[in-house]
Parts: sequence; C-alpha cells; structure tokens
Amino acid sequence: MGLMSARKLMKTRKRFRWKSYKFKAQALKLDEKADPLEGASQAKGIVLEKVEIEAKQPNSAMRKCAKVQLIKNNKQVTVFIPGNLASRFIDEHDEVIIERIGGKQGGSKGDIPCVRFQIIKVNDQPLSRLVHGKIEKARR
Repeated sequence: MGLMSARKLMKTRKRFRWKSYKFKAQALKLDEKADPLEGASQAKGIVLEKVEIEAKQPNSAMRKCAKVQLIKNNKQVTVFIPGNLASRFIDEHDEVIIERIGGKQGGSKGDIPCVRFQIIKVNDQPLSRLVHGKIEKARR
C-alpha cells in the first residue's frame, strides 16, 4: 500500500466486515428477532403452569420455575421464580412481569439450564415484598 490508497483500504474493510459474526448479527438485528421480549427490558405475561427444573451438575436441586405466555406476541417462555418459597405466591392465570436474569451473553445464569428470565411482579405487586411478608397478595 502506498500514497492515495486510503479509499481502497476503506472499501475492502467495509466488504470484509460482513465476515465477522458480531458485525453481521448487529447489522441485521438478529438478537432482536430471536428475542421473545423483542428488545424490551421487561414484558407482561400470564402464568400457564408451575414447573421444576433440575439444576446442572454438580448441583442436584430442583429450581422452581413457571411457564409464562407473553401478552404482546403469545410466545411461551420458561421463567425462574427467585426467592425462598416464592412459588406459593404465584398461581396459574396470574399476571406477571418478567425481566432478563442477566447471564453471560444473554444466556442463562448459574445452574439453571435454558432459563433466561425471572419474575419480578405478580398482579402488579413486587414478588420480593411478598416473599419478605411486607404486603399480602392482591385478590383478583
């Protein structure tokens, strides 16, 4: 390369950026297309059923989770129920608000496989306050 070669260098760099997976995913917005929340930080859904998921090795616990159907696009996701004995405050057909757990690169966190979201509110009341006994669950 010599003098006057900047335009050629820029052109080739622009062309070869598409070989990079990170650039391609960002340019085509692949994360938002595959994401059930469609790029939003939180979403509202309805609890279909409560399930227990076995933790990954070497742990042997049964993690309390729930299957939730999102209102905005009818997609079903499995969400984690955080807190000690928090699953007794969540019943079927309850309206919940979910958010991302925050694992590495948008994946699952800790030893819970395939679970990327957690419940933060049940019937417009914070789950953490219900667990600690600060408030009672609303009647609907």
